[in-house]
Order: sequence, then structure tokens, then C-alpha cells
Amino acid sequence: MDRIDLKCLTALELSDELATLGEPKFRAKQIYEWMHQKLVVSPDEMTNVSKNLREKLKENYAFTALEQVAKLVSKDGETEKYLFRLSDDNVIESVLMRYHHGNSVCISSQVGCRMGCSFCASTIGGLVRNLSAAEMLEQVYSIQRSSGERVSNVVVMGTGEPLDNFDQLVKFVRMLTDEQGLHISQRNVTVSTCGLVPKMRELADLDLAITPALSLHAPNDELRKKIMPVANAYSIEELMSACDYYYEKTGRRMTFEYSLMEGVNDSVECARELCRILKGKNCHVNLIPVNPVKERDYRRTVVTNVLRFQKELEKGNINATIRKEMGTDIDAACGQLRRTYMQAKEQS
Repeated sequence: MDRIDLKCLTALELSDELATLGEPKFRAKQIYEWMHQKLVVSPDEMTNVSKNLREKLKENYAFTALEQVAKLVSKDGETEKYLFRLSDDNVIESVLMRYHHGNSVCISSQVGCRMGCSFCASTIGGLVRNLSAAEMLEQVYSIQRSSGERVSNVVVMGTGEPLDNFDQLVKFVRMLTDEQGLHISQRNVTVSTCGLVPKMRELADLDLAITPALSLHAPNDELRKKIMPVANAYSIEELMSACDYYYEKTGRRMTFEYSLMEGVNDSVECARELCRILKGKNCHVNLIPVNPVKERDYRRTVVTNVLRFQKELEKGNINATIRKEMGTDIDAACGQLRRTYMQAKEQS
């Protein structure tokens, strides 16, 4: 039987669990703060907890702590890419991006991914397993420990489909933003999805203040089906309805992610079609020149065509920005570092 992971317990769950050991409530508060504010990697570091209780915790419970396998730093120092090993020897990756408004961390929600988007390195090899809330939290904690800098924004947009790991994702968000933990504002947490419509609606019903992001990447069903298998399950019409529902329930503006691929989805007609489906919505479009992936044939759209696409959206009164490229010299795109590591391991 798997041991309970202390770092996966909410403050209330931890209090209830320690009560079974005959420990008072204040102990739970101390231990929770050690884990989620002081970010310790072992009960041994909990200096105001008795040695006897620390030994009990080590003996009877799991305690998630990630092992840093690799850390790559971009030439400009603005981006750091991390590869972490989990307790079962699987590896995941995370990215630290330094902006003028604060440090942002992009984390993974799964080991691998089963969504099969044809331009993405994360999905090569499929889904291995979901991450626990503790394993998601630890990516943020590990980077904050390593950098020595406060993380102010968290983006769940790394490897995996967050809404395919719904329960652990929600628990992660609640614990990350809890005042007894790092207390990052929910407004500073972005969750991306490729469009799992029922889960988008379920997330809206929770009335969280997080920022939703939809990986759209195509303005019509025919094209979207060619690059994103999920489009075979949910049409753009269903997606737009779910986005409207999300906005109605939460008042949170939707961000549409659109990766530009040369000769695939970057034409003026695609831009005009995108304007038509987004007309009247309170939204923002994030244009992303696609990151080159060795195993994929897609090429990134040239700068002049990216600007042309953006201009066409603005003519249609759609707010659009071009994502600032960060960390391309260290393979900072989703799944690339993990993929390189796995290939090297297979060859050794």
C-alpha cells in the first residue's frame, strides 16, 4: 500500500492526519509552514518539531522532493530550464522566466502527454502518468530554492494536458494560492488546455480566479483536426461555447494560444477566419512562432508574416501580442529537454 504523501495534504487534511498520531493542531500548522513556506526537502529540517515526531513522519509517510538532474541557463540569463527526477525515476521539466514584472515558472502537469498535438515534443512517447499536486508544487518550490528568488506567476503549460489531470490540478491551485503556503494570487496562475470541453465547464463552475488559456492553433475544424487530435472530439463551435460559459461564470478573460507554422496556419485568410470566430469576445490572442522540434517537420513562420498575421487580427479588433522568445538556445520549448534526456538514456 502506497504511503500518504505529506506534501499532498491540505492544511485541514494534515491536521486530521496528525490527529490520528495524537498530535495537537498547532503541530500541523508548524509542519505545513515548513513544507509550503520554508520549502524544506525533509522532515529532518523541521527544527521546532520533536525528533520523535520527525522520525514518525519519515517512517510512515512519503515526502515529495524532486532531484535536479539538469539546469540550463540561457545566454541572457533570463531563462532557466530544469529537468527533475521523480521518486519512480521518471523525469519532468520546468522553466523559470524572468520578466520585469516578476519571475514566472512554467510547470508540467503530467509525465508525457496523450493529446497527440502534431507540432509538440511533449506528446512524443505518449502519456506515462499524472503528476500529484505535491509534484506540481515541488517544481515551483525547487526552482525558488535553486534561484533564491520569489516566484510571482505560475503557468501550467509545460508537458501534459492539465485538465486531463483535473483533481490534482485543482488541488495544486488551491494549495499554491493558500495563505498558509506561498500565497501566490490566483490571478497570477494561468492554466492552459487544448480544449477538453466538459472539464473547461467543470473548471468554470469552481469559480477560481485563475487565468484560462486555450491552445487553439487553427481557425477552423478541418485544419485543427490535422494538427490536434482533440479536435475530433470537440468542435470549434463547442470550444467557443465553453469559453463563453467560462467568462460568464468567472469574468476571467480567455487567452487564445496560436502557434504559427509556416504554410500551415499563418495565412491572411486564417487570420481573418480567426477574427470571425473571436468577434465580440473579451479575449486576447498570444501569437507564438512555433518552436522547432527535431522529430517534427513544421517550420516557424518568418517574422514578417507573424507581423502580418498580428496586423490582420488588430484590423478585426482582436487584441493580439507576439510572445517574447525566451530560452530558444537551451531548448526551452515544452518537452524538448526531457526528450533529449530520454534519447541519451536509451542510447547509453
